[in-house]
Amino acid sequence: MADVMPKLRADRIAATPIVAPGTVPGYGAIFNAGLIRHDGAFHLFARGARRGYRSNDGPGPRFLDYLCDILVFRSSDGIDYDFVGVLAEASPEGVWSYEDPRVQRVRSDGAEHLLMTYTDLPPPESRQPWQVGCLRLGYRDGCFELNHASRRVVGPPGIPDKDAVLFNLADQRVGLIHRVYPDMQLALFHSLDDLADPPEGYWADHLADIDSHVILRPSPGKVSNGAGAPPVDTPEGLLLFFHERDGRGVYTGKVALMDRHTGRVSAVLPDPILVPELEWEVAGDVPNVVFVQGADRLPDGTIYLTYGAADRAVGAALIDEAALLAALG
Repeated sequence: MADVMPKLRADRIAATPIVAPGTVPGYGAIFNAGLIRHDGAFHLFARGARRGYRSNDGPGPRFLDYLCDILVFRSSDGIDYDFVGVLAEASPEGVWSYEDPRVQRVRSDGAEHLLMTYTDLPPPESRQPWQVGCLRLGYRDGCFELNHASRRVVGPPGIPDKDAVLFNLADQRVGLIHRVYPDMQLALFHSLDDLADPPEGYWADHLADIDSHVILRPSPGKVSNGAGAPPVDTPEGLLLFFHERDGRGVYTGKVALMDRHTGRVSAVLPDPILVPELEWEVAGDVPNVVFVQGADRLPDGTIYLTYGAADRAVGAALIDEAALLAALG
């Protein structure tokens, strides 16, 4: 009988969260954190749910009085994180609630830009869909700050859209991976300015031929997927860490390899690299969820991942890049 190759799994850096719920005054759940390594440190951008929310026993959303801000944490080693402050605060005059931030560096017009994408959640009474929000970030005196004037809603108008990440192709075009249920789609732009203000009819044409823009569909037996972290550039292509949900609501972490010239997926690892196993991943506000949102390639050849756990906490894990690329080859 032929040897069966063991499944490749990410190794958690600890048996406990790197950011636990309730560790910041005024907040309960703290989860689904984007990541960037900058100025010699790891920076987490986490979704923090303000205290006071409660389960909804009737129709409508899962929770009532549920508002989320973006909280920033800093660590020198990727293990012990300190709270830095509130980066983005939800408000009726701006973003009613921020969800699931990703932070990424993108080159455009000869310069590097730091951007945060997130799910822009409107007030429930508006009956408007969630959309993808995008903001430029600055960094001054050791802290990140928002460029409020840069705030845009990107993606097809009037359509529920989320799980967006930005990246560059080899020719410096800007790619936007987004999720119009249940698949992941790719939209391409010449620059960040084109993303913020696309040519007339761009999104109408995109939706009219949406199947041609799909880069990844849920695998057999699964119901939806979505981008996790911004793609990681490697010698073999772009590694895309994404999530997949099954019919029971279990979220797992998976990996695909993308062509850096086209943005198309060339290989997918069939088995997940991360599944809910620990108590704080299995039990929480939304049980059985691991939701990768941050990925950073470290000098030692490993990739550092941050993930949300059960919509309550933030975990971290490591995976060997060479082993991952070999498995995808």
